[in-house]
Amino acid sequence: MPSLAAIQVLLVDDNPHMRAIASAVLKSAGIRKVIEAADGGAALEMLRHNAVDLALVDYKMFPLDGVEFTRLVRNSPDSVNPYLPIIMMTGHSGKERVYAARDAGVTEFLAKPITAKAVLDRIHSVIWKPRPFVKTEGYFGPDRRRVSPPGYRGPFRRATDAAREPAEPADAASL
Repeated sequence: MPSLAAIQVLLVDDNPHMRAIASAVLKSAGIRKVIEAADGGAALEMLRHNAVDLALVDYKMFPLDGVEFTRLVRNSPDSVNPYLPIIMMTGHSGKERVYAARDAGVTEFLAKPITAKAVLDRIHSVIWKPRPFVKTEGYFGPDRRRVSPPGYRGPFRRATDAAREPAEPADAASL
């Protein structure tokens, strides 16, 4: 397995105890460069002055939370790295929060209490299996689809789509 010693992680959480735990997990995984911020605003400033490879960000912070931090990283005209992998952490992993984080452009989602295995799984996913980025009128971020079916040909993905193309062309015998 490749070493994680060369990457720099920005760890953003308003709880100093959570930062200490997450930092210890990252360092035990071989990550030597961890910089910390207590909120999204401070984290944005750190991004301007540090070459960050990955951000591990808490969902709920004040005055700038993790969702708004992600939106600004992805969409702000002065963003230094709109493609930055962002892993969102939260103690409240209800659907609404997961959807809000996803829609803001988060790369991965991590429920607290965090475990070393879960953190490493997400880091490996964003580094060694990155998803392509998508830009639409209302979204910029990693492709929300985890897989593309082998027979997929076109913009329609669900069986209920009215203009769905057939997966296989009809042959004369079936007509």
